[in-house]
Amino acid sequence: MRKFRTENLRDVIIMSHSGSGKTSLGEAMLYNAKATTRLGKVLEGNSVLDFEPEEIKRQSSIFSALHNFKWKNAGVIMLDTPGDTNFTSEVILGLKSADNALFVIDAVDSIKPYTENLWRMAVSEGLTRTCFVNKMDRERANFDQVLSDISEILETKPLPLTLPIGAEDSFSGVVDVLKKKAYLYEKDGSGSFKEAPVPQDMQATLEEVYGKVVEDLAEVDDALIEKYLEGGDLSSAELENALVEGLARGLFLPVFCGSALLNMGVQPLMDFMVTSFISPDRRPIPPLKNEKGETKEYKPSEDQPFSGYVFKTMSDPYTGTLSIIRCLSGTLNPDSTVYNSKRDVKERVGSLFMLEGKAQKPLEQVGPGDIFAVAKLKETKTGDTLLSENIPFTLPAPVFPEPIMNMAVTPKTKADVDKIMPAFQKIMDEDPILKVFRDDQTGEFILSGLGQLHIEIAVDRLKRRFGVEVDLKTPKVPYKETITAMAEVQGKHKKQTGGHGQYGDCWLRVEPLERGKGFEFVNAIVGGVIPKQYIPAIEKGVLEAMQSGPLTGNPVVDVKVTVYFGSYHEVDSSEMAFKIAGSLAFKKAMEVCKPILLEPIMNLTVTIPEECMGDVMGDLNSRRAKIEGMTARGKYQELKAQVPLAEVLTYAANLTSITSGRGTFTMSFSHLDPVPYNLQEKIIEEAKAARDGK
Repeated sequence: MRKFRTENLRDVIIMSHSGSGKTSLGEAMLYNAKATTRLGKVLEGNSVLDFEPEEIKRQSSIFSALHNFKWKNAGVIMLDTPGDTNFTSEVILGLKSADNALFVIDAVDSIKPYTENLWRMAVSEGLTRTCFVNKMDRERANFDQVLSDISEILETKPLPLTLPIGAEDSFSGVVDVLKKKAYLYEKDGSGSFKEAPVPQDMQATLEEVYGKVVEDLAEVDDALIEKYLEGGDLSSAELENALVEGLARGLFLPVFCGSALLNMGVQPLMDFMVTSFISPDRRPIPPLKNEKGETKEYKPSEDQPFSGYVFKTMSDPYTGTLSIIRCLSGTLNPDSTVYNSKRDVKERVGSLFMLEGKAQKPLEQVGPGDIFAVAKLKETKTGDTLLSENIPFTLPAPVFPEPIMNMAVTPKTKADVDKIMPAFQKIMDEDPILKVFRDDQTGEFILSGLGQLHIEIAVDRLKRRFGVEVDLKTPKVPYKETITAMAEVQGKHKKQTGGHGQYGDCWLRVEPLERGKGFEFVNAIVGGVIPKQYIPAIEKGVLEAMQSGPLTGNPVVDVKVTVYFGSYHEVDSSEMAFKIAGSLAFKKAMEVCKPILLEPIMNLTVTIPEECMGDVMGDLNSRRAKIEGMTARGKYQELKAQVPLAEVLTYAANLTSITSGRGTFTMSFSHLDPVPYNLQEKIIEEAKAARDGK
């Protein structure tokens, strides 16, 4: 027996930038539906949705959290997501689990860049979209400005279904636009309200808004618009049907308002979720594909074969791995077997659970739209497709942003060295954006993420869950060395030790290559002065010598090496002797080819509010950036630049400080450029001091 039938189920993801009140809204809905016995509050550390120690400590959502409630005749499964760009993977994967997106917009700060990014994601995934304008009780709350920004920034038509009665300290309730009723709320968080006549000073505004809303709804259907233009009144049923249809087609953005923290204006939104949000059986499942490009389609009904998508993985050293799955089609019972089509393995499913914050409630059966958890699947990872049929078809893999910030991690003890990679692997299973690797050039363990907070949280989890402690520090910049002049040099290795000696002799022409060409080796030997079997050994010797340049010990790149002359001994010559000769020759050449230092140059795209443009550009100029262009995006500017990696290793924290958290950026490698002479000398001295210190 399922907890909710598919047609009566609503899967909702709550989205927006950090601090808008998403978790508070979720807590208010749970409390109103009596799914919880008290109104949880983030700032008091008693939220059922923010339950991880890192979230309680920082008073902000870091991980997505699931809960559910019944409201009137429908069940709602909601996913509360973090609003910080550091934890974008939680949102990307969460979008795969929901059919409806509920955006929470701050009535004071309005729409920030990250909300705009989330909006585009929801549009791309085909979710219905509704908005709750929160914090109407706060100073400088401006409902009309939010409506204007929705139109301008999100480029969609706002459809206000409730209007605020007052604002700031005088905010006392909301007006239902279509019902033309006022609801006056208590401010004690109880959600208690009473119906009242619409305030006299709002009558004219209400009639104007009502007329516009009805006109927008009439445009959903040709028959309705014809009736409307002929002066006919549209019935409540017609308006409700138009709401459902227009929402599903994305023709407008229904807007509600209130205060989540005071639990004001939340019930009309919950009523709308029940009547107008789409159920799982109304949303097609994306086609499954195999390696040949063939497709297979399932319908979101119980009589289809089971299919499910693993959109989240949680690891714990005591309880093991917990896979969170959205059921797309068919049904699944406890103690079943499913086929992981991505990894070509069968998995045994034990108990099924519904997550309610950190609590787990057993389920007898799941069907289309259910979001459930399964413990201890051996091979299954985030993003995998589970089927009841043994067929090699999978759902499209999600696309994640590339990490933009690197930190070097150093295990605190020898015991931590052995545990660090297995523990990090479990962390990466939970968060696919995080990357951990060993830098072959610098020898450091590098932890890559979307920002300082992303990396710090990963380290906190590493210690709390797996007992592994590490130190964080700014990673070394992977400089390279190259040459600017040509030289012809001899490398000769001759050693007599009794019996067979060692003899290798080669002449190399070493010259610079165009930037980015890497390495080129040319065999120009004629007349057999060096036998063919020794040429690869010379190249190998050169390549080994290139691993450590004379300036800083960093690898050498963009050089052409030609072996054009030499000599050999019939008895004493060997591959090892010519390898040493090649290495000696290259090192000698580096001393006279005027070596220089190269640094990585990054492509940087920064999105910032217009008012921060001057400060951000000034900061970038101080970082040796080359500004390449700017593009207006509503109230924000997108700035493109090229900047040395050495100057932006900690840029995320600086940008947050300059823009008060409203700026975002992406970064990718572009090319290598020579380091300015004054900086090169400093880097060389530091490298020499480090070598001497060892």
